[in-house]
This record gives sequence, C-alpha cells and structure tokens, in this order.
Amino acid sequence: MQPVSLLARRTLLSSKPAAGRISTITRHFSQTSLAMAPISKETDFLVIGGGSGGLASARAASSRYGAKAMVIEGKRLGGTCVNVGCVPKKVTFNAAAIAETIHQSKSYGFSVQETAPFDWTTFKQKRDAYIQRLNGIYERNLANDKVEYVHGWAKVISRNQVEITLDDGTKTVVNAKKILIAVGGNPTIPPQIPGSELGTNSDGFFDIDKLPKKVALVGAGYIAVEFAGMFNALGVETHLFIRHDTFLRAFDPMIQEGVTKEYERLGVKLHKRSLLSKVEKEEGTGRLTLHYKEGDGEGVVSDVDHLIWAVGRTPATQGLGLESAGVKLTETGHVAVDDYQNTNVENIYALGDVTGQVELTPVAIAAGRRLAARLFGPEQFRTARLDYSNIPSVVFAHPEVGSIGLTEPQAVEKYGRENLKIYKTNFTAMYYAMMDPEQKGPTAYKLICAGPEEKVVGLHIMGLGSGEMLQGFGVAVKMGATKADFDNCVAIHPTSAEELVTLR
Repeated sequence: MQPVSLLARRTLLSSKPAAGRISTITRHFSQTSLAMAPISKETDFLVIGGGSGGLASARAASSRYGAKAMVIEGKRLGGTCVNVGCVPKKVTFNAAAIAETIHQSKSYGFSVQETAPFDWTTFKQKRDAYIQRLNGIYERNLANDKVEYVHGWAKVISRNQVEITLDDGTKTVVNAKKILIAVGGNPTIPPQIPGSELGTNSDGFFDIDKLPKKVALVGAGYIAVEFAGMFNALGVETHLFIRHDTFLRAFDPMIQEGVTKEYERLGVKLHKRSLLSKVEKEEGTGRLTLHYKEGDGEGVVSDVDHLIWAVGRTPATQGLGLESAGVKLTETGHVAVDDYQNTNVENIYALGDVTGQVELTPVAIAAGRRLAARLFGPEQFRTARLDYSNIPSVVFAHPEVGSIGLTEPQAVEKYGRENLKIYKTNFTAMYYAMMDPEQKGPTAYKLICAGPEEKVVGLHIMGLGSGEMLQGFGVAVKMGATKADFDNCVAIHPTSAEELVTLR
C-alpha cells in the first residue's frame, strides 16, 4: 500500500465531518492505493521522527524561518505523548478523578446512585477517537506550515543523506543540509524473567479494552505510579511491585514518603523490596500468576488480568544507521549531544528522549524550536539553546505531585546544610473539610532556600491541583525568586496555593 499524498489526505479530511474523518481515511487506505506525490530529493532540514520535538522543530524551521523542511514518521504523528503517553494518560486520570469525586460527593450532600460499573470500553473508544482527531490535526498543521510529511522509515547514510523506505517497500534517497534525530524511545520489558513476555508495557496499557478486575504493575517511576493510582481509583484490585521502600525516587523525600504512604492508605497493594521471578499463564482463563521475591521471602499473586511493565525506556536508535554514519552513542544507547543538540557528526543533531536528557514532551518541544532558530533563524539566534535547569515536572498520582529545582538532598550536596533554610507545611485542603477522615487526602509543600538572600532553589508540592499550581510558581523559580519575593505576593484566599506565600 502506498501512502496517501498530502493533497489526497487534505481532500479526505475536508470532505467529511470531524467525527468521521479518521475512520474515512482508514477505510480508504484499506480499499485503494493512491499514488503518492513525488518526494522531494533535497531539503534544508530533514527530521526523523514525528513526535512532539521533531514536529515543533520542523514547523518552526519552515513557518518562522523559511527553511524547506521534511518529517519522516513510520507510525502515527504525535509520538509517544500524543498516542500512548501523556495525552491519553491525562484523559484516564480525569476519569479516575471523576470516580473519586462521585464517591466523595455524599459528604457535600449529594445522593448519587451508580446504576452500573464504570464503562471502560465506551471510555476507551472515546479516548481513541480523541487521539485520532489529534493525529489529523498534527498532519494538517504540517501542511499549513508547508512541511513535507512522508510516512515511512528513515536510515541515515551520511551526514547529508537519508534513505527512506516507504510503506510499499520503495526506497528513495534525500539529500539534506541538516538532519535531526528525534525518534524517542520504546518501553522496555525485562527479558531475563521467565514469562515476562506474557505481560505488556506502558504502550499496551492503552490497548486494554475492558475494565480488568485485577492488575499488577512493576516499576517505581511516574508511569507505574500514575497507572496504579488510576486503576485503584476505578475500583480495580491493583498490585504495585517496587524494588525499594518508596517509589518516585527521583523526587524529594517528602514526595516519595508522602505518596507511598497515601497509596497504601488508599488500598493499592504495595509489594516493597520485591522482584518478579516468574510469570505463568493459566490455561483456560488466560489470567497470569506472578511469582516474586519480597525481602527474605517469596510470594505469589494469581488471577491477574494484566501485568504491566513500567521499568524504563530504550532509545529507538536501532536500524537508523547511526553507527555507520559515525554518530556517537552513549553507554545507554542514547545519542550523545552537547548543550546545543549537536552530535559528533557535522550537520546531524538530536533531541528529545533519544538523547536521554530530561524526558518530558515540553522539553523536546522547547529544544526543537531553539534548534530551528539557531540553524535557520537570524544572527541573534546563533547561540540559542535550551537551559535544562529548573524544569518543572508533574506526576498525576493520587495526590498530584509537582516539583521544580533541587531536592533537599541535592541542595545539601550543592550548598551545604548550613547554607539552606527549609520551609515546610502539611495541612488538610479545604476541599476535604466536609469529609470523613478516611476520605481526606494529604497536602504537603516544601520550599528549599539557599544563601543569605534565601533564593528558592527547590519547590515541591503534593496535593489537589498541584499540576496547575506549579506552572505559575515555576515561572517565579525560573526567574530566580527569593523567599522575600514569595512573601511579598499577596495570598489568594481561600486556596491551597496561598500556603506557599505565607510559609514561616
């Protein structure tokens, strides 16, 4: 099957209502082979990877600076974040939050009768349709910004040439003045554990088509923690296997300890200091039996509908021809880059998850736009690069978590304990005032201040609304705010956020 040309795609997209566009294209693909518009043989900027970072860089190069840009993508546009990451994850988090709100509504005087369990299947279908609409929007944006989009697989031949294999197997070579590697990564399943392949990965989470009764997740990072919180809130018996006593171990100890304790209170079955040793499938039912070591003992969890591995990601560099082109990789397989996204090969650049730098979608977008400005923009952008310090991040856990800057141990190591002042508070958010004790979630905030001027070098928050709250405070920290600056901001009452400007 040959890819549909951009003109044909736009015709299809414009001829049907929004709700039916993607399904129409899918049917057209299955019934007809359309001749693809000839691929340009030369371009200024060839981007391998249609994820957030690559798309942002290509669009900026073309629309802002007039460069001739091309994007090569073998899967769906939008990359991990749009298709199997933060976007559908946040939609699922919203569903879990609604479930929690329904249970809490009685405390506010509502009598809500649930006539049926949560309809996961219908929810999944609507979530999938939303993602498909986004795929179409991304493609239209490329066309509007005059970026050539080729659906196929790329292989770097040299610092100025890329071979593209199209869907029908046809190969063509494109000469490019600049090449950007923005292919992201893939979730990892540990091969050394017998039966590990019986589980799925974080991508597979979004393929689950009906609400399971019992799930198990392996991992202590934000993906495992978020999925576990969502499943648990939707009434699924949820087991989470971690190697240590707490999870989210890249975060401040206050966050690690607070969220771990809350998950135990909420009923997540947490297996600490545990390692899976074997996975078996039960005949007939297809359910899984998990054998694991926990501390000095061993255990078994049976009748598991889904096992989800969330133990890390591997950079998607295989088959790209990087080694033959002389592009240096790190020991972990990531593309080695400097502060300006340069690889060791002239004219080849890399950004996003494939480089192993801060693996967040907005980081890749920001790096991509700055790279486009440096390569194709006016003279004042010749030193443009992304500053990777003080990048805010959020975990959509239960409760939400927000963090920017240094953790307390990191700040102690950098500045010395004697040069720090730590401000902390724990309280019950006003939302919970009407509820019974077992319904009340924790809220905890911490400001880490350094030096006599008490510059805020770390801010960590846990509780309702942390995700939205952090964006504004992130601006302040990025600008170098001090504790006095926080104190001089008049509080908004009654909010949880006001506690951050009234800390004593």
